[in-house]
Amino acid sequence: MNIIIRYLNLCNWSDVEKKMHKFTKNRNQNTIDELWFAEHYPVFTYGILEKEYKMPYIQGIPVHYSIRGGKITYHGPGQLIIYLLINLQRKKIKFYKLVQNIEIVIIKLLKDLNISSHTNKNWPGVYVKKKKICSLGFRIIKGCSLHGLSLNVNMDLIPFKYIHPCGNKNIKMTQIKNFNSNITIQKIQNIFIKNFCIFFNYLIINN
Repeated sequence: MNIIIRYLNLCNWSDVEKKMHKFTKNRNQNTIDELWFAEHYPVFTYGILEKEYKMPYIQGIPVHYSIRGGKITYHGPGQLIIYLLINLQRKKIKFYKLVQNIEIVIIKLLKDLNISSHTNKNWPGVYVKKKKICSLGFRIIKGCSLHGLSLNVNMDLIPFKYIHPCGNKNIKMTQIKNFNSNITIQKIQNIFIKNFCIFFNYLIINN
């Protein structure tokens, strides 16, 4: 099965959510799945389960409601966001299996960088030495996935201290730079694409 890769670079989070929603609303059974790679200007986003942080700004950083599941998180430059626009019905993947498989792909990516990581059965995502390095948040519309994951690569982690990431006051965040200082977003993207396409059996086509 084919997939299209798009590189959005550094961009506004709210613009991408609108584009994602429009893409999913207009897609049909023949629409090719897509992966979107992005970094975002500083922003807090909260999903449908969040009760605490419904305010316009936190420490001067804008806060936006998101149609994804989950609670509040932070996005900023140096964090790789990967949006997965996948027709799960066509791929015959259950939602819980998508989450599990993405965690496996991230663990493999980190292993390729000589970083040992693990999951937590109570809190989705990927962790290194009990600190969270990758967060997941999805929405399913018409059997298709929106949103995806954020992987901390080389960013300012301080804004995470202003919130309880993913609704858990005990979660501490970490990033790839702390374990591999010579990494770039581009290299991470390339490793992810290779592992993802092998695991999910995709063939990349030029857009």
